[in-house]
Amino acid sequence: METEQRRQWRTLSGKKITASIEDEVTKVLQKEQAAGNQLKVCIGTDSQVKGKETEFATVIVFIRKGKGGFMYIHNEITSQKMSIKERMLIEVAKSIEVAYPLCNIFSRYSVDMEVHADINTNPNFKSNDALKEAMGYIMGMGFVFKAKPDAFASSSCANKVVQ
Repeated sequence: METEQRRQWRTLSGKKITASIEDEVTKVLQKEQAAGNQLKVCIGTDSQVKGKETEFATVIVFIRKGKGGFMYIHNEITSQKMSIKERMLIEVAKSIEVAYPLCNIFSRYSVDMEVHADINTNPNFKSNDALKEAMGYIMGMGFVFKAKPDAFASSSCANKVVQ
């Protein structure tokens, strides 16, 4: 897996983040708390298959309670062939890869964090095959788990930036 320093993050407007994501998140939390904003963070990943390639988009969504929000985005492309269940679990792994090194920072600033999985809770959808494993993986890491229709970070935010 790539290291956090090599992973290129950006804002929704396209501004590249030059600091490590840990440093950027710390700076944002300090700034937001100084402004009196109460935050919640949701991390999620979505993917889209395009021919022989699969693109993943991982987002860190900051929600200012009652005052909107903003997000950081990382895109990644692979040519690895995978089943839909495997792709769903890779999405979850990518979200956890981001959430794990940030969780202590969020705890330090008393910010609640959720990990969102773009997996349907309705058994009639193929992504549902990965639901139990994804839920176990996320909750086993000690994170709050959300799936569709409550997983907006992955199913709405990340979905919009998978190009």
